[in-house]
Order: sequence, then structure tokens, then C-alpha cells
Amino acid sequence: MFPQRLDSPLAYGIAKAMMDGFNRHYRLFRTESARAKHRFETADWHGQQRAQRERIEFYDLRVRECSMRLEREFKAGDQPMEVWQQVKLHYIGLLVDHFQPELAETFFNSVTTKILHRSYFQNDFIFVRPAVSTEYIENSESVSSPTYRAYYPTRDSLGEVLLQMLRDFGLRNSFEDLERDVTCVLATMQARLAHAKLRANFQVQVLSGLFFRNKGAYVVGKIINGFSEIPFSLPILHGRADKLVIDAALFGEDDLLALFSFARAYFMVDMEIPSAYVQFLRSLMPRKPRNEIYNALGLAKQGKTLFYRDFLYHQRHSSDKFRIAPGIKGMVMLVFDLPSFPYVFKLIKDYYPAPKDTTREQIKGKYMLVKQHDRVGRMADTLEYSEVAFPRTRFDDALIAELEKFAPSQLEISDRDGDGQMEVIIKHVYIERRMIPLNIYLQEAFDAMDEPGAAGDLARQQIERSVIEYGNAIKDLVAANIFPGDMLWKNFGVTRHGKVVFYDYDEIEYLTDCNFRRVPTPRNEEEEMSGEVWYTVGPHDVFPETFGPFLLGNDAVRAVFMQHHGDLLDVAFWQQHKERIQAGHVYDVFPYDPERRFHHAAH
Repeated sequence: MFPQRLDSPLAYGIAKAMMDGFNRHYRLFRTESARAKHRFETADWHGQQRAQRERIEFYDLRVRECSMRLEREFKAGDQPMEVWQQVKLHYIGLLVDHFQPELAETFFNSVTTKILHRSYFQNDFIFVRPAVSTEYIENSESVSSPTYRAYYPTRDSLGEVLLQMLRDFGLRNSFEDLERDVTCVLATMQARLAHAKLRANFQVQVLSGLFFRNKGAYVVGKIINGFSEIPFSLPILHGRADKLVIDAALFGEDDLLALFSFARAYFMVDMEIPSAYVQFLRSLMPRKPRNEIYNALGLAKQGKTLFYRDFLYHQRHSSDKFRIAPGIKGMVMLVFDLPSFPYVFKLIKDYYPAPKDTTREQIKGKYMLVKQHDRVGRMADTLEYSEVAFPRTRFDDALIAELEKFAPSQLEISDRDGDGQMEVIIKHVYIERRMIPLNIYLQEAFDAMDEPGAAGDLARQQIERSVIEYGNAIKDLVAANIFPGDMLWKNFGVTRHGKVVFYDYDEIEYLTDCNFRRVPTPRNEEEEMSGEVWYTVGPHDVFPETFGPFLLGNDAVRAVFMQHHGDLLDVAFWQQHKERIQAGHVYDVFPYDPERRFHHAAH
């Protein structure tokens, strides 16, 4: 029960120190995000990448700073339960007029759980449930800097309004030919509107902040007409002589889902009221969970908080059991899932059979590399949790046996809370969105390939599409300076939109750290006939021509692969990309089909 009186002289001081800690965090986070505009204007691509990496570390640094201050100034860990109950109440009071209350609640949880024993991890002491609404928050400068701007064109003035909308973002660079670009956008927009009657509420709404990622800046908004809403985004890139161009016009929910995909790097966008941005983006992508939108905006800790609340809610309203995930078992990761929940749980095994030569810390380092890197739409984002408790009754016995055999150090089965409920406690786990493993996806197509009529045709199309996507995925990774290491089909997954995404990171390396070689010519018949590797292989040596036997055993696959991606078997392809990256070149990787690009596309 909460106290009747707020009579602790320390409680307000602790609450105020925590709020100061959060405000400092968000001020630094926002400042770094706002600088993305300058980096875009000056084409500082390496600086943009560096800032994206560094910003990820901000949160943990500020949490550590704050918890150390609380111990130093208030001996926070020694304070009794009554004080901590009052701390939360005071903190709620400080949130009443706050612009980021949900983020501040999560920050409070992060700091408090570092100090208190887990028996206090309940709603009396931390924010198990949110306490302050994020609805209808308005900043003090809402007229001059609103969350979004609304424009009210007629059919005839739509082009002029689009011109004004783009100028309102205040980009310092001039456009190569803005009227030309707007004409292209207008043609795409009018095709979407077709012969629709423009209703009284016809308007264009755009978020006030540009979304920056890699070499692009994105306008994000929607067209409202009657009861219909059409989401859209306009990617702005550097063209010739650092002049700007609008590269494409993306329309519809699927285009926006691809842009905000869980397999892409986080955006940088200046937001005073992040919940208002999330609310607007959800109106564009109602199928996308709020946690993934917070992640996409760089607010990963809030994403984790919301995901975990959703997960607990799902657990309470389901009854199926956690099981060993279908597919080929990995040598390094043990993977399980809950069939009714669209995510998989991955933990690092305690030991790895030959030829794997790695450690738990090295694997965690690989996952952190992916977290901090541009994932270019081809590497799944992961949520990382520690000390996660599940009801023992929800675990399949075969899964428990698997955990006890391969990861006993990561497993505890106990009544930890003393409430009579046995729990499975996983000490460290990664969670990522479930995909169909590419090998299973292809096998389904192989099985149906010889069926007569439409079924066989569809299967052959599925094979062709998947193999082309697989090659494109590798080439996108190469452009981002990533060598996947283990390129077997089983390490890639197919998303619900048919996109191929890589998800096995234990052998991932920077492309620039690899040494791409041709297989040496045998010096004699003995070497030529040898079934063993007779030449010296260094730890970072890669022989692209040897990929074929592992990947192209199926004739249908081989035919498609060689037609579209035969260059992946050529050492020159890899070496050329490595040299260009080493020379400082940053490749363009587009979160939309290149065919969608306007004809005047940037170089």
C-alpha cells in the first residue's frame, strides 16, 4: 500500500535527482539527433554513422551516472521501503507537465532496479504499469514548432503546397531542380488519388522533424481525404554538386513498413514529444507494434519496456508452451519460441563443437556490432534481456532438457519469489522477430515444384524470388562493410513481406577485415586429387569460389543464382568492394525498390 503521507525529507531529493538524470539524458539524446540535419547538409556520412553508433550507448551511461549519484548523495540502497514508496509518488508529481513522461518512467525503472532488490520490482516501487498519460501532450511552442504541420491544398494548388511543405523544413542546401522533383511526386500522388472526389477535410499532414538515416533525409506524412488516409514518405538525397534531389515517392502502409523495418538502423529525428511522433506513425502503420516504432526512433530502452509489457500480457492470455524452435539447430545458439507469439528467443550455449572457435563474450560482441551498425534492411534487430523469468508450467519438457544439456549456466529453475510458483529463469537472452528460415522456405518450394499447373509455377517463382533476394541480401551487407561469415541458407530468414534477412551473427566480420583469395593452383597431381585443403588458410582468409558447392546443390537454385549473382563466386567482386570502403566510399542502400527511384536519381 502507498503511504498516507509524504513525510520523508529524502524522498523528494531522490526523485528530483532521478528526474535531473533523465532530463540530462534526453537533452543529450535530442541534441545528438538534431545534429543529424547538419551532418546531412554537409554530407558527413562517416560522422552520421559514428553518431548513430555512439547514441546507442547514451542511455546506459546516464543510468550509471544517476545510480552512482543516488548512492553518493543519498545512500539510496540503504533507504527503507517507506522512503522508496514515497520516491515514486514524488516522481509521478514531477511527471505531470513533462514532455517525455513514458521515457522518464522507464529511466526511473532502470535506475531503481540497479539499487533495489528484485523483491521490490512491483508497481508500488517501479512503473510496472505507466502512471502518466501520453495523450494530448503539447509543448509550450506548439504554434511555432508543432509535432506535425497541416496543409490544405486544392487539386490545382497541390504542387504549390508540396513546394512550400518542402521549403518549410529549412534545409540549407538548394535543390537540383525542386519543381521537377515535385512534378514527379505529384504524378505519383495523383495516381494514388486517381479520380477520388476531394472531400471537405482534404489535407496533407507531415511530421515537423525530418528523419535522418545514413545518406538520406525522409519527409514522413499522410494525405487525408474523407475517411481515407494515405501514408507517404519522400526520401531526399544528395545529387550532383551536393544539390538535393527527391529520390522517390513512397506511398501506402507497406512502403512505410519497409522504411521503418526492424532490420534497419535507427532514425535520427529531433522530437520534443516522442509519444506524439509515435502516435502519428501508428496512424500510418497500425500493424506495427509501438515498441518497434520507439526502437526505430532510437529509443530502444522504451521499446524494450513496451515489448516486455506486451509479452507478459500475451503470456497471461495464452496457454501454449515454449518449445524448441523448428529448423536446423545451431551450433552456437539455442533457439526456442512460443508458437502463438511472433518472436524467437535465442541464448548462447555453454560450449560449441568443432570447428567453432569462439567464446560467449565474442558472440555478445558480434550482436553488439550488429546493434550499432547500419543493418541495411538485411539484419534483424535484437532485444537483449537478463534474468528473464517464465512460468515452469509453460515450458515443454524437451526444451528444458535441451537447456539443461547445452546451456546449464544460463538456466535456473526455482521458486525465486517464494510464492509457490516454479519459474524458469534465463540469465541472458536475445529476442528477435520470427521469420521462416530460408532453407525451409526453399524446401517447401522444392516439394511443390513438380506439381502440375499453377502450383508448380508458383513454386518455381518462389525459388527464383528467394534466390534473387538472398543474393541481394548479401550484396546489401557487403555495401555496409559486413561479411556474414556463414552464408548457408539456414542462417537467413524470410519476412512476411518476402524480404530475405540474415540472423546468425556469431561469424560476422567487417568486410575490410577479411582477406579474399583465390584457391591456389595445385602444384602436382597429389594436391589436385586431395580431398583435404592442402594450402595454408589464415584466420581471416575467404575463398569465394568455394561457396558454390555449399549453396548450389539444387539445379533450379544454381541456374537462378548464376544468372543473377554469379559475381558472388568471384574474388574480384569482394576485393573491389573492400577497396572502395577502405578508400572511404559509403554505398547507397535504399529502403525501397530501386525501380521506384525517379529518373534523375542521385549518383
